[in-house]
Amino acid sequence: MRYSTSSNFLRLLLIHILAVAPLWLTAQENAHLLSVDELFRLGTENSLQLKKSKLQEVIYNDQKKSAYTDRLPDIQVGASAGIIGQPVIFQRGLSHPVRPETPDWSQNYNINLTQPLYQGGRIQAQIHQAELKEQIAALTSADNEAEIKLALLQQYMTLFSYYKQREVLARNIEESEHRLKDIRRMKKEGIVTRNDEIRSELQLTNDRLAYQEADNSISIASQQLDILLGLDESQLIAPDTTLLYTAVSVSDYDTYVQLAYNNYPGMQIVRQQTLLAENDIRLTKANYLPSLSLHAGNTLARPLSTTLADMYNNNWNIGLSLSYNLSSLYQNKHKMHEARQTVQLQKYAEALLMQNIRIQIRTAYTRHKEALNRIEALKLSVSQAEENYRIVQNRYLNQLSILTDLLDASSVRLDAELQLTVARTQAIYTYYELQRTCGML
Repeated sequence: MRYSTSSNFLRLLLIHILAVAPLWLTAQENAHLLSVDELFRLGTENSLQLKKSKLQEVIYNDQKKSAYTDRLPDIQVGASAGIIGQPVIFQRGLSHPVRPETPDWSQNYNINLTQPLYQGGRIQAQIHQAELKEQIAALTSADNEAEIKLALLQQYMTLFSYYKQREVLARNIEESEHRLKDIRRMKKEGIVTRNDEIRSELQLTNDRLAYQEADNSISIASQQLDILLGLDESQLIAPDTTLLYTAVSVSDYDTYVQLAYNNYPGMQIVRQQTLLAENDIRLTKANYLPSLSLHAGNTLARPLSTTLADMYNNNWNIGLSLSYNLSSLYQNKHKMHEARQTVQLQKYAEALLMQNIRIQIRTAYTRHKEALNRIEALKLSVSQAEENYRIVQNRYLNQLSILTDLLDASSVRLDAELQLTVARTQAIYTYYELQRTCGML
């Protein structure tokens, strides 16, 4: 009797392997195995949001270069030519006009140079402003990149759940088919009723429908990732399952908080915005100070402006120009107050973000620890559910339990395995979420 049971088990196992293997191989051949590194690389390369951020960096870089050119001299070259009208000279009041001989054509060629020497620090402040904006743009790109990676990872983790769900349902379908055969055999022998056969058929139908839904979910999730990664939309994506079993080291809460204060792009952006507000104070103060510049020029013209003799005249000049805007004494008062208040506003924003960072890290840290503990607990639950299903199945085949107990045991085992997969994916996601909040993603 033992030999017969063992032979039947080996025969059923062989049938199961031969039935599932072709489907598994076909799925593996058609699916593109995508690692996390490739996911991040393709996602950042094809992200329109990231391309927009990178383009903003280029724009601010050009603005910085333009700000540097304000320190260079302003050079103007000009030329003019025209017809000279007949002059009329009145030597005795408005009577007896005299029309002297004059040339009919005038020409003027000039070059002027203005070199700013002192602008109250305005030029240097404008350069610093452009540099800060460029740094903020770069930090924004880094922040967007990290956010994109985390969003991609969430969809990637969802694929894990769908594949696991399909795998478990495929096994349940195979077992349901064998169970239905056994029930039909037992029904012919008069051991069970038609009711057990109907319930088993319903369970098999539900499992097949759930399998089809899981398969469709894989196709939908793959298509979404294909679009984001720039791949063929019809390409199925298979996640790297080794990621679920990769051991990662977790630091303590205070370490993550300190890392976030130093590396989180959002934190650095707020600090740069504070520096930008402080720089606006220096720009506003420059309006209170005088401006000094060096100017030089050369002019070649004909005819002579004094005698209108038809001859070329060349002259040059060089000097200093000093100006002070007296109206700034009353026009700039409220601007200075606004600039100082903006600095204080940015400091409050920086302190508020530090509070939010601590909250985010504590949440992600706690959820990560929770997921790790849940994995260990669910490992035991899966083992117990497997053992429970085996016991109930044997009892049912020996007519010591009813079909409802067997179906309940199968459902408990299915839920336990799916919950374990969800816990594994949640542990990976919360780990990367910690890395993102710390600026390490």
